[in-house]
Amino acid sequence: MTTVPKEREDDVGNVPRCATCGSERVVKDAWACFNPEFGLWELEDTFDDTYCKTCEAQTTLIWSQQDIPPNQRIRELNDRFRMTCEGKGSVKITAGVQAEGKDFIVAALEAVRTFNAFSDENDPWGEHDFGAVEINGEKVFFKFDYFDPTCTKGSENPANEGITHRVLTIMLASEY
Repeated sequence: MTTVPKEREDDVGNVPRCATCGSERVVKDAWACFNPEFGLWELEDTFDDTYCKTCEAQTTLIWSQQDIPPNQRIRELNDRFRMTCEGKGSVKITAGVQAEGKDFIVAALEAVRTFNAFSDENDPWGEHDFGAVEINGEKVFFKFDYFDPTCTKGSENPANEGITHRVLTIMLASEY
């Protein structure tokens, strides 16, 4: 469960910072409840005390824009998963790609892993979430979709790795 404090609901993308030094390394007293269905701790409630790990002292919070915009964080997570398979996610290979045989699948996986031809034209949001490669004269697409940890609905925030399961689909262009 992702919660945004009531006073920050209109400021999507804002983060809390230390009023003294500006660090984002702040903590707040809170209760968390373990959700066995997802295997995650969920924030249940927060309290008054706030501490800055940089200042090593109690502080008050100020809210401001993130240093890293959400689409940049999505790009980083997509690239890491696409290139190394690190992070929460799955790779799905369509029936059309599978029908081309093992060597084709290996070549497609390598082409997707090493793809770096992203541009404003093919990646307008800067998230590295779609691409096209050619394998043995056959056009192959890859794309990311973002789901909640159970893969039963879309992710509330693809920039948050803790609540997002990435699905990288590799398909023939003819299957799109």
